Amino acid sequence: MADKDFEIDQESAGRFERFLFFMIPIIFTIVLIGVLLTLFNVNIRNDVLGFAQKIPIVKNWVPEPTKDPAKKKLDDTKDQVKSAEATIKELKNQLAAKDKDLEQAKQAKTEQDQKLKNMQEQIDSIQNSQTEAAGQGAGAQEADPYDKQIKDLAKMYANMSPSKAAPIMQNLTTEEMVQLLSAMKNDNRTAILAKMDPKIAADVTMKLKDAVSSSDLAVAALQSRVHKDAADGKSGTSSGLDKSQISQTFASMPADSAAALLLSTYKISPDKVLKILNDVTDSTRSGILDAMSKKDAKTAAVILNKLMNK
Repeated sequence: MADKDFEIDQESAGRFERFLFFMIPIIFTIVLIGVLLTLFNVNIRNDVLGFAQKIPIVKNWVPEPTKDPAKKKLDDTKDQVKSAEATIKELKNQLAAKDKDLEQAKQAKTEQDQKLKNMQEQIDSIQNSQTEAAGQGAGAQEADPYDKQIKDLAKMYANMSPSKAAPIMQNLTTEEMVQLLSAMKNDNRTAILAKMDPKIAADVTMKLKDAVSSSDLAVAALQSRVHKDAADGKSGTSSGLDKSQISQTFASMPADSAAALLLSTYKISPDKVLKILNDVTDSTRSGILDAMSKKDAKTAAVILNKLMNK
């Protein structure tokens, strides 16, 4: 019995030894492969998983391969670089667009400044022309002897007492009184009108309210004097101007005013115009005829023809 148990124990020990004989090399090989894979960090697992992902059905059973951290970091860095480059490119495009807008704005500003400069030059030129014209007009007015004479007469009446000036001026025509009063200051004019006959003062006041130029006042005054002298001549009075007075009167007038006066008179009394032109000096006559030809060439030619035939 003891021998039989011993044989059974020997048979069991032999089986275990045979098992160890085959399993020890297999276990050693598996451990060795695991150690080598750990040491050399081989991406065999990822390669195998990647290969398995390409198989239609098997890809559903295996997980996705784990990416290498360094490679992932490198890929992230590349993506960031690409994003930064795209951002830089976009910013460069925006900067180029802004530069283009700025250049257009500068060009528009330059054109606007040039327009303003041209307009300012035109305004300065117009102002200079107006200043020169005003200066020439003032000089011409000051140099006009007829206007100077009217101002001197107005000053003379203004320096007189109103009670003495008023009756003297009432012997003038209404237009002559208006011409002299227009050349006075308002205080002197008011004082003289207060001493005039109320009806005459009212007629003068009505004409004073119609403001006209000094040349128009002169023409109106001279026309009224001519009409008055003509009326006095018809009534047999002998208060008309003599030849020297007529010559002096028209010699002191501007040629344009004298021409306008004579053209108007010619429509009423052609003979008086011919007489006046015969009485004035040659230089005065030539100036008046020249001004008449500019205003009414046809009438001036008729008057000249009558002067030559007379």
